[in-house]
Amino acid sequence: MMLALLCPGQGAQHAAMFDHVRGNNAAHGVLLAASEVLQRDVFTAAAAEDRFDNAQAQPLLCAASLAQWHALRDALPVPTVVAGYSIGELAAHAIAGTFDAGSCLALSAQRAHLMDGASAAGAGMLAVLGLDRTALQALCDAQGTHIAIVNGEDHFVVGGIRHTLQPLADAAHALGAQVRPLPVHVAAHTPLLAAAVAPFAAALERSGMRAPRLPLLAGVDARPVRDAATAVHSLSAQLAQTIEWAQVMRQAFERGARVFLQLGPGNALARMVAPSYPCCEFRAVEEFQSLHGAAAWVRSALQRLQ
Repeated sequence: MMLALLCPGQGAQHAAMFDHVRGNNAAHGVLLAASEVLQRDVFTAAAAEDRFDNAQAQPLLCAASLAQWHALRDALPVPTVVAGYSIGELAAHAIAGTFDAGSCLALSAQRAHLMDGASAAGAGMLAVLGLDRTALQALCDAQGTHIAIVNGEDHFVVGGIRHTLQPLADAAHALGAQVRPLPVHVAAHTPLLAAAVAPFAAALERSGMRAPRLPLLAGVDARPVRDAATAVHSLSAQLAQTIEWAQVMRQAFERGARVFLQLGPGNALARMVAPSYPCCEFRAVEEFQSLHGAAAWVRSALQRLQ
């Protein structure tokens, strides 16, 4: 049985998100590079109230996933697949060797800047649970909003402008859905950010990207990314295109992954996907008291599922 690594998107940042790698020599370079990109100490940035702002959140999330990976990689088997959720896909590419950690962090800051520049005032995102895709799409069409991420058969993220999101939330509630606002202030993964796609593709091309050395799945279509040109396309297209995360997880499973470890802050990806794959084991690094505990769990889970 084989290992999948998952890198999260925005929403779970917290003041202690780097505690597992504090003082870790292998992670030091990532933390230093993140501090340079953020123009302040990474630990200070994680504790600041603006950690949910796009310009702070995206470098912080990439840094958290990459610092944990650098600290853990010598204790883990080679992953059979790597995938990232939203901004997490950029970190996944750094893990897969498409570019180094420093380039990833610089690109994350450019990505945030371009998304903020393309975003209309009052943009945001909602989690919607309890409707199927057809029903939710009908509501989105009626209200001028967009399905941004497909997490499962009845679990979605919707993006739009405040004056369109509230009517959609009201209509979804009336149909029995649960609706929750997310701490994201752009309508990511929707056509509202189309203006950011070409500039970010150009930034990616300038970065000197390589073909990934590890199997990596694109968020927009769950297909393997095997060359730099595909990486440029998938990473830029996802700014304005729906992320098919449920398909990504299905493809990881079909490629043989049975043990899934979420890097970075929180455990949202592990909690969200685990019920759909009861034969697999899902955990997040932050669920363990130490990196050693996370690595030990991976090894024991792989042995249990042999």
